Amino acid sequence: MMNILPHIYAAEQWSGLEGPDKDVASIASLTSLFKNAVTGITAFAGVVLFVVIVMAGFTFLFSGGDAKQLEKAKNTFTYAILGLIVIVCAYLILQLIGLFTGANVTEFNLNIGK
Repeated sequence: MMNILPHIYAAEQWSGLEGPDKDVASIASLTSLFKNAVTGITAFAGVVLFVVIVMAGFTFLFSGGDAKQLEKAKNTFTYAILGLIVIVCAYLILQLIGLFTGANVTEFNLNIGK
């Protein structure tokens, strides 16, 4: 069961584990934890974006011509798209920083014990 979980959740295998059975977390385990957290948060943001856009669509469809409901649907859709733009721009800014500085700012590494 434990071997199937990383494939289901697209999680990285834990690295930096110590001890005789490699089952004791150490400070080097933070790399895997951080990568998995970022992957999970990104997936969650995508799901929330999809749900908000669907909610805006249903609000629009069931507005019945009510101007307030139409405006609410329009604002919800606008804010969802603005959120998507903010997420994409944040990623592109990180890529630009990496391009200009040569540092890989989109990857978390501790380089402990190496």
